[in-house]
Amino acid sequence: MKKSGFLLPIFLVLHLSTFAQNIEKEAPKGFDQVRTGIATGRIDTISYPSKTVGTTRRALIYTPPGFDKKTKYPVLYLLHGIGGDEKEWLKGGSPQVILDNLYAEGKIKPMIVVMPNGRAMKDDRAVGNVFDKDKVEAFATFEKDLLNDLIPFIEKKYPTLTDQEHRAIAGLSMGGGQSLNFGLGNLDKFAWVGGFSSAPNTKLPQELVPDPEEAKKKLKLLWISCGDQDGLIGFSQRTHDYLYQHEVPHIYYIEPGGHDFKVWKSGLYMFSQFLFKPVDTASFTSYSVLGTPASTNIRNNKYPQILPDNRVVFRVKAPDAQKVQFDLGKKYEAVKDTSGFWTVTTEPISRGFHYYSLLIDGVPVVDPASETFYGMGRMASGIEIPFSGSGYYTMKDVPHGDIRIKQYYSKALNAWREMYVYTPPGYDQSDEKYPVLYLLHGGGEDQRGWATQGKTNVILDNLIAESKAKPMIVAMLDGNVSSGGLAGFNENVLRAFENELKVAAIPFVEGSFRVKTDAQNRALAGLSMGGLQTLYAGIKNTDQFAYLGVFSSGWFANNTKLSDPQYEFMKNNAQTINSNLKELWISMGGKEDIAYQNCQIMLKKFDEMGIKYQYSEYAGGHTWPVWRHDLMEFSQLLFK
Repeated sequence: MKKSGFLLPIFLVLHLSTFAQNIEKEAPKGFDQVRTGIATGRIDTISYPSKTVGTTRRALIYTPPGFDKKTKYPVLYLLHGIGGDEKEWLKGGSPQVILDNLYAEGKIKPMIVVMPNGRAMKDDRAVGNVFDKDKVEAFATFEKDLLNDLIPFIEKKYPTLTDQEHRAIAGLSMGGGQSLNFGLGNLDKFAWVGGFSSAPNTKLPQELVPDPEEAKKKLKLLWISCGDQDGLIGFSQRTHDYLYQHEVPHIYYIEPGGHDFKVWKSGLYMFSQFLFKPVDTASFTSYSVLGTPASTNIRNNKYPQILPDNRVVFRVKAPDAQKVQFDLGKKYEAVKDTSGFWTVTTEPISRGFHYYSLLIDGVPVVDPASETFYGMGRMASGIEIPFSGSGYYTMKDVPHGDIRIKQYYSKALNAWREMYVYTPPGYDQSDEKYPVLYLLHGGGEDQRGWATQGKTNVILDNLIAESKAKPMIVAMLDGNVSSGGLAGFNENVLRAFENELKVAAIPFVEGSFRVKTDAQNRALAGLSMGGLQTLYAGIKNTDQFAYLGVFSSGWFANNTKLSDPQYEFMKNNAQTINSNLKELWISMGGKEDIAYQNCQIMLKKFDEMGIKYQYSEYAGGHTWPVWRHDLMEFSQLLFK
């Protein structure tokens, strides 16, 4: 390996070949500026015969410093945008300068870089309306030209390594879309694929990566980058989201900037340092300057941002504050800048939904950048942390039902009440009668919980579309019938809820919606406090409910005054309970669930009494990710 006429030190060769990447996370100042006193590569124009186009075509080729025809090199194919040609990178991006500087610092492997014209047509100039149909189609045609004409020419005329592991493709904008389309569509040809600010020509993710397992095996690196102000960032985001859901290792790199060479040069600087070296996929999530705005942000708010490794960047403007913290159970101290903005980056936050508060000089308030949710007995900010298993509550292109907010007068409580009701897709267009799931929230929440934090409608829409759940109505009730909270939680409160359910809520649903009214078409389920209400009202009324779901709950082991009468009732009615119930489904969020021990003690009691049940665990504690999963599992058992 030569560099500027002399041998590289042997320790540097060993360093590059032995260790995985050790790359800074942002291009430093001056990375794209010409330096004196360093070895430089060479750029030439080449012509190659294209059978695909039926003409001779041109490309630029960069050969690295110390290029030796006796040495075989890996190759990077670097593609331009819709308004450019083979010279766009040279004119706007100075790739030779960026690469020369990286070589001088020993940060990249020697490689050949080919910059072709990605507009595969006889007149491939970037003139006239570059968005004309035939010119746009020519970018797709380039795949054939690349694979059948250009690559064979390069590998015949230049000393190249010709296997998949020594071939990379990347590009900007239209070329970014081409790179993803061609690279991921030809995994036997390319092991390194990069899309910088990929344009709308990028295929849908499920078309790009129809077989995630194959992609995991064959790809060395899949790089997706974009500027945070780029109007096309949605195409990069949707690809990242799909890859994340299917656990395909990749780097999703967001930085300040728009749709311009500032971002694309940075993309080349970062991407090229990974190429043709051992990679550490476990470190991929640590590379990004900026995060993605949380889905729970109020429209157009950039913060909070979620970094690829699930660290969260919080930011708020409070110029007169003396101290600002963000409280997610653990308090994070923010730092103030000269503009009055307070910022903090957390440690990685666990998956799913989290309540949080902003503490300004010790006073808890909601974050003005985030949506608020009723939880913990008050309105609180909330943040949604994505995770790979969240696809079942991701909005998809399937038929959607509705959430209806209904007020009714309860004779049981002598008060106006509210419930949220999910009706399945097609409800208004049919005369069909539907079964009903009555769904209960936990302490400190209300009827809004399952609709907003719980994503009930999205979960049911997806399951119904996949024929995994029967179309059903879900009535999300307000279980708060007492102002005493858990401290005042006793059998009288449970009895009051049972009365509200039977006298008011069920009659209202059955009088307002087309529903089946027999026990075989009624289910009752709830989380935490709602689980206790289900245990009480459901077990005492198995002639009215054939399905009961108890999520993260159990009779209090230290409150025998409350629990003993329940166990006595179950013992005396075990045969009736087992006969009437099709499902008594009990679930916990693993050992970290605060109700875990109470539940285990309760289940031993059930075993002693001969009460039949199904038990399920899903690690995650006493949290909404667990309860969403519970709803997804339980609803598939109902009414079948």
